[in-house]
Amino acid sequence: MGCGMVRQVRVTPLERPTPSSPLLPSASVLSQWKLKILGMPATEWLELLLPCSRWIRTYRWGEYLQVDLMAGITVGVMLVPQAMSYAKLAGLHPIYGLYSGFVPIFVYALFGSSRQLAIGPVTLVSLLVSNVLSNIVDPSEELYTELAILLAFMVGVLECIMGLLRLGWLLRFISHSVISGFITSSAIVIALSQAKYFLGYNVERSSKIVPLARSIIAGAGDFSWPPFVMGSTILAIILVMKHLGNTKKNFRFLRASGPLTAVILGTTFVKFFHPSSISVVGDIPQGFPKFHFPREFHYAESLISTAVLITGVAILESVGIAKALAAKHGYELDSNQELFGLGMANICGSFFSTYPTTGSFSRSAVNHESGAKTGLSGVAMGLTMACALFFLTPLFRDIPQCALAAIVISVGISLVDYEEAFFLWRVDKRDFLLWTITCVMTLFLGIEIGVLVGVGSSLAFVIHESANPHIAILGRLPGTTVYRNIDQYPEAYIYIGTVVIRIDAPIYFANISYIKDRLREYELNVSGSSKHGPEPERIYFVIIEMASVPYIDSSAVQALKDLHQEYKSREIQIAISNPNRSVLLTLSRAGLIELIGKKWYFVSVHDAVKACLQQMQSYHGSTPRAGDQSAGRQPGFMQRQWRHLSGDESTNIDHEPFLPPKVV
Repeated sequence: MGCGMVRQVRVTPLERPTPSSPLLPSASVLSQWKLKILGMPATEWLELLLPCSRWIRTYRWGEYLQVDLMAGITVGVMLVPQAMSYAKLAGLHPIYGLYSGFVPIFVYALFGSSRQLAIGPVTLVSLLVSNVLSNIVDPSEELYTELAILLAFMVGVLECIMGLLRLGWLLRFISHSVISGFITSSAIVIALSQAKYFLGYNVERSSKIVPLARSIIAGAGDFSWPPFVMGSTILAIILVMKHLGNTKKNFRFLRASGPLTAVILGTTFVKFFHPSSISVVGDIPQGFPKFHFPREFHYAESLISTAVLITGVAILESVGIAKALAAKHGYELDSNQELFGLGMANICGSFFSTYPTTGSFSRSAVNHESGAKTGLSGVAMGLTMACALFFLTPLFRDIPQCALAAIVISVGISLVDYEEAFFLWRVDKRDFLLWTITCVMTLFLGIEIGVLVGVGSSLAFVIHESANPHIAILGRLPGTTVYRNIDQYPEAYIYIGTVVIRIDAPIYFANISYIKDRLREYELNVSGSSKHGPEPERIYFVIIEMASVPYIDSSAVQALKDLHQEYKSREIQIAISNPNRSVLLTLSRAGLIELIGKKWYFVSVHDAVKACLQQMQSYHGSTPRAGDQSAGRQPGFMQRQWRHLSGDESTNIDHEPFLPPKVV
């Protein structure tokens, strides 16, 4: 470096912030939020209240109209038989499935932020509704229907609250492996619960595999061939059409037409042959649902846990699909706005006799593949359902129950995610364990317990990782001033008498004890290992690299004070490298900077190491060496990291303190 060149260093004063300081804004979060709201223009207000205005203002009629209408009609045709099937799975009359695929679609088109998401009845939510309500009242009673409608209202309220309070981040703590395990086990239960329509006799209603299997085996004497043959044939046709639609580009239309084909074939057979052994749907009311408020609110307390569970499942399924579709189509999606849109759809739907609805993976995928560009496809979907309700319900009377069951079973088969299990086994055994625990618990102990155990296990892993953060010993890469983890770079060397520690996590009350134990462990490992002389080596300096520490709390600060006093009694100096602004302010307020010494705060690890080496030179009268590894001797954990550095110029270069004394 030339003599005329001056290296400029930006220095951050560490004065206690005042109310006018930019470090501590005088305006509270609430005040800032109020100012932001008041400063919003009318267009932003409109987009906030009605997200549909975003695509309405930029709608390209000539380019989008045809594809939106075709996509909406395609998914609507798919939805009609699915809605009736899912209603049967929920223990409700098929008409309530049609209602649930009608009103919520229009409401979501106004308040939802996804332009391709297809909402309506889905298998998992239907199974949850059936599992809970059947324990309260018999499905044949009118109260059962009223409670399902009340459940839709409660789920909608919860979703709206979460959206308004921006609580969608809470669901990030649920691992994808837990969701996959839950869906897989639920799919198996769904398929078994529909077996009664194939077998021709009643099967016990349960969300546990053992009672279901026992009931199926016990009733084997009442087995009937006609519904089994018809149901199996229709199921095979649906699966073949779905496979061709997924694998052959020219046959993609078959994927959406499978359920409709099943209904047409089954109904045609019943119309012509009138088999007495095959049960049919029966009369379905014609026309639109009537407006009425949900009732039976005195049951709300017993339904609250189920409403929370359904809300969680619905959000995980719906928001995940919506985000993926938004990324593919190049627009931003607000998760909290999406929660509010789903909530409004359920609340308004409950006034028109719907049960809980959410985004459907299969229908959303078909909507996307059919070319849907905006929420107008959802409107077309709702109009298709309206036509079915107003004109076609008399034709639904002779739909075989086994045909609707085949539709549900085909969806259940597609939900069994065995590929995810194989992937997790190869990649991460811990996630595979989570998948297995959730799947097994859901199968044998029921959906509620399975979800609780899975989520609890997922949180336990998160807490364990947070309380036991990764801590690395850093060494200098030869010929550079770069310091890296010596486990990852065995060629890196460290200086005898100095240990550099990097903490890759926030430092707070839950993990500070573990961090202190690890620091003592590193000290003992080094101090207890002999090098090339009769006297054991010892540690004089511990450098803590804080570039990866985003936050430090008061408990951690107090623990660092105790550690400093402990080290001081053994003549060990702590040095701090590269803390961020927030951490630095916390250390300053706690008085830890003055306690450790202002000169022991540095911009980089290399500056800290140079300062420590210079200090050791003043202790011993010679420059400490970089440790090397003896030939012919098996090194220990620390010994094998020593590397020789010839011609190290580091102690001849002035170091740059992170905190110059004159400005602190």
